Amino acid sequence: MARTATIQARIDPEIKAQAQEILNTLNITLSEAISMYLTQVALQKGIPFELKIPNELKADTLKKSEAGLELNEVDSVDELFEELEK
Repeated sequence: MARTATIQARIDPEIKAQAQEILNTLNITLSEAISMYLTQVALQKGIPFELKIPNELKADTLKKSEAGLELNEVDSVDELFEELEK
């Protein structure tokens, strides 16, 4: 299929830089990633992932986690599973 359409989008420069860093690690260009995303939208006839607004507890937990607050650390996988079983 010929690639002749052009898309222009305004995006936060920091988000673009973060995404490009990840895509570079995967050896995927930004154009290829956008093409893959739009292909999945067409194939699935919708957004190819779930979109949700987190409830208050989840939003608060995500903010704390991103800030490095109230994190639980373990020394091994075994210890992690032990704590999860409690």
